[in-house]
Amino acid sequence: MSERLEDDDTAERSWPPSIWEAPPSETGPDEAEPTVVLPEQHVEPAPSAPEPAAAVPVGGARRSLRAVTAIAFVAGLIGGAIGGYAGSRWDGLEDVSIRPPDRLAADRPIESTPPLADDNASIAAVAQKLLPSTVQITARVDDSVAASTGSGFVLDDEGHFVTNNHVVEQAADADGEIRVIDFEGRSFVATVVGRSPVYDLAVLKAPQGIGLTPAALGASRDLLVGDQVVAIGSPLGLSSTVTAGIVSALNRPVTTGDSGSDSSYINAVQTDAAINPGNSGGPLVNLRGQVVGVNSAIATTGAPRGEAGNIGVGFAIPVEQVRTTADQILRTGEARYPVIGAKVRTGSAQDQGVGEEGALIDEVISGSPADDAGLRAGDLITSIEGQRVIDGIELIVAIRSYRPGETVRMVLVRDGRERQASVTLDSEVG
Repeated sequence: MSERLEDDDTAERSWPPSIWEAPPSETGPDEAEPTVVLPEQHVEPAPSAPEPAAAVPVGGARRSLRAVTAIAFVAGLIGGAIGGYAGSRWDGLEDVSIRPPDRLAADRPIESTPPLADDNASIAAVAQKLLPSTVQITARVDDSVAASTGSGFVLDDEGHFVTNNHVVEQAADADGEIRVIDFEGRSFVATVVGRSPVYDLAVLKAPQGIGLTPAALGASRDLLVGDQVVAIGSPLGLSSTVTAGIVSALNRPVTTGDSGSDSSYINAVQTDAAINPGNSGGPLVNLRGQVVGVNSAIATTGAPRGEAGNIGVGFAIPVEQVRTTADQILRTGEARYPVIGAKVRTGSAQDQGVGEEGALIDEVISGSPADDAGLRAGDLITSIEGQRVIDGIELIVAIRSYRPGETVRMVLVRDGRERQASVTLDSEVG
């Protein structure tokens, strides 16, 4: 059983979180600020069209960084959904404080091919190693709708592939056709083994792809800001495209997807490597030729739908989360994410008149881990496992960096006093 709340002067500082997100606020869009969107699927042209690059990319209605409600194919940069908080953080005043725990990468049964022997290989060498392991994904809802394209990579030698959930979501829901196209142009029919809307990841299976070379998997936690990285995928339908850049920031909270538990909250790797519509699901690779992330979202300056493109601000899901989620899917057919059974406001507490930074709890579900740990509505969570929490979004991102069943400690403020609580994380499918 989780230990009860205790005053801060009798307990050392560190903590956990895990929550069921609170309903988003109704803050309206502010088109003057940058918008984070999924580079998403690129609509493939009809068979008679000669050039895939001429096709129109599929996006979603734009929301500003201040907007709280994420919609399909739209991502809002996480950091204060209420008031002006998101804008100030987007201006680069500081990086997020939450760091993904190393434990996510530990004891993973998924094996990958060895990395390049040279720890600082050329971009050309990295491209030559990874291109055979990178694939294009096409997803068609039905014969009346043009196929959309994304990217992915070979996970193992048993015909499994990793991509973004948002690349295949519509086709999977409609029982449409999903195909994997390898480096040599061979096209295989694929089925969905499992999807995680929460982490925006999907694992596909194509029996004809058995024997393809798996990508080498690395560790995003080893990255430093300024490290060179390479993005590989199919932007605008142009398969086997390689772009290069650097790691621009680490642990950047980004959200994609729909509202509620279907929202994807990512502690993202930010890069200036060119990422465009169609890059979604492709690998972000270090100079050892190892996958360190899955390209998932880009920032735009408010371009109309279908016109979003690279401006040097892209986001990738850390490979540690990819390992964990893919392993769950391969073992059980579904992915699970941690929860504590409390609803929190996704804006900053300061924006909501609380006066302090933190995640404000709106409701605690009876009988939940949060209830067992003594949390109450009105508590202000200020840190998790030693890392400062600015708002509800950072709390959600932090919680989802842990595994169900783990016990985490959090620091909170109640009635002006700082306290601690330990919560054992429950789980939900998603």
